Amino acid sequence: MPDVTITVNGKREVRSVETRTLLVHFLREQLRLTGTHVGCDTSQCGACVVHLDGRSVKSCAILAVQANGSEITTIEGIGTEEQLHPMQEAFREHHALQCGFCTPGMIMRAIDLAIRHSEADETTVRRELEGNLCRCTGYQNIVAAILAGAVAMRPHV
Repeated sequence: MPDVTITVNGKREVRSVETRTLLVHFLREQLRLTGTHVGCDTSQCGACVVHLDGRSVKSCAILAVQANGSEITTIEGIGTEEQLHPMQEAFREHHALQCGFCTPGMIMRAIDLAIRHSEADETTVRRELEGNLCRCTGYQNIVAAILAGAVAMRPHV
C-alpha cells in the first residue's frame, strides 16, 4: 500500500492507503473527520464536498492517492464553536438547513462560490449549486444564506 501525505485542516497527515480508497473514506475512516458526508458515492449529491488546494471538489470522486501532496480543508477546518465561519453563521441566521445532512457540503461549496463570485446573484448561486442536492429545504433559504454569507466574507477574501 502506498503512503500519502496530505495536509488536512492545517495538519500534515501521512498514512498508508489502498490505491482504490476514495478521499471521502480516507477523511472519514482514517482521519475520523466525519463532517464530510457520504451521500451517494457517485458524485451526484455533493454531501462530500471539501476544498482541495483551495477549490471545492466532491471527495467521493477523487482517490486519496490523487490528493497526495495536496491541502484539504473540511467543514471541521473552517470555524470553531466559539467563532463560526461567516458562511456557517449565514446558514444559521437564514435557517438554511433542516436535517443537516447536506449542510457541510453546501457550506464548503458556498465558500468556494463566494470566493470566485463575491458579487454573485441568485441566478449564479442556483447554477453553482446544481451539483449539491438537498431533500428538505427547497433551496430558498440556502440561496439566501449563500448570498448573505458572500457579503459577510468580502472583507475576509
